[in-house]
Amino acid sequence: MENFESEKEKELWKLAKKRVGFKRHLAIYLIINTFFWLMWLFEMKEDNENNAGIPWPLFCTLGWGIGIAFSFLGAYVFPKNNSIEKEFQKLRNK
Repeated sequence: MENFESEKEKELWKLAKKRVGFKRHLAIYLIINTFFWLMWLFEMKEDNENNAGIPWPLFCTLGWGIGIAFSFLGAYVFPKNNSIEKEFQKLRNK
């Protein structure tokens, strides 16, 4: 499919790939983290003595969540934030 008629189509294709990648990443994040939290919940119900403290899935959720946030920013907020390309354009225009 990667037969592009213009540079604009090529950029749109890259943006579409980023957005699809983000959506897949988000779906995997939600599925895996739901599994972790359910596993922790069932484990907590069986072992009432060790209920104090921070739930271990919180570390997975927060750590991976930071990665998801950056993936979202790259796909939707700053999709054309290519520093090398911007610097090249500046030098070319001088």
